[in-house]
Amino acid sequence: MLLLIDAGNTRIKWALAEEGAAPGTWLASGAVTHADLNHLPAAWPRQGITRALVSNVAGSKLHDQLRLMMPTTDVTWFASKAQLAGLRNAYRNPSQLGCDRFAAALGARALAPGQAVIVATCGTATTIDAVSADGVFLGGMILPGLGLMASSLARNTAQLPEVAPGAALPAGFADNTADAILSGCLSAQAGAIERACALHGASACIVSGGAAQYIAPVLRLSIGHRIVDNIVLIGLHSTVTSSPFQDSPC
Repeated sequence: MLLLIDAGNTRIKWALAEEGAAPGTWLASGAVTHADLNHLPAAWPRQGITRALVSNVAGSKLHDQLRLMMPTTDVTWFASKAQLAGLRNAYRNPSQLGCDRFAAALGARALAPGQAVIVATCGTATTIDAVSADGVFLGGMILPGLGLMASSLARNTAQLPEVAPGAALPAGFADNTADAILSGCLSAQAGAIERACALHGASACIVSGGAAQYIAPVLRLSIGHRIVDNIVLIGLHSTVTSSPFQDSPC
């Protein structure tokens, strides 16, 4: 059995898959915040996990914590590279691309093969990346995530309230400050994704991450879009049968 882990800036997501299963076909999955990291081992079976593949963008301390709680000694720390699983990385320095962005691009490629696709991962930060129809990761955009945008306004601007991202969006122009903040932040997120799709000439758009449920309904795209949970885990999973694991830590 294979253990897949996506260690992000806010949460650690995981999935268990049988060897040879299609990407995204999992026996179990879950997520914890960093504060609840020690609960992870209890969620995994004590036997049957033969190897693990981990994407970690949360630093060396979390790397060490995860390493100590792994249920197998066969652990690979996923890293970006110049080419993997049919995807060529056109980043100026391929190894400097965040391994979560590379994994998300691999996931998008697996779900939309042969298409020019934009993949937007909406978490603590929002990353918006372009994959060409012939399998080239072209690069992308990074901006503060929805929650971070709203909280930074509340923190750095006098007397502005902090708005929860799940609040209802007004139909037109906001007539109060709280709705105006939410409308502005959502419009900024959606506008960046829409601009990326237009710039790329995308034929597919995939939206993932904790804030996807709030941002996706605001998108106005002629190509449509789909929400996909755990695109990074799907990308990790897609590499298992098509290419050897990477050995370098991320």
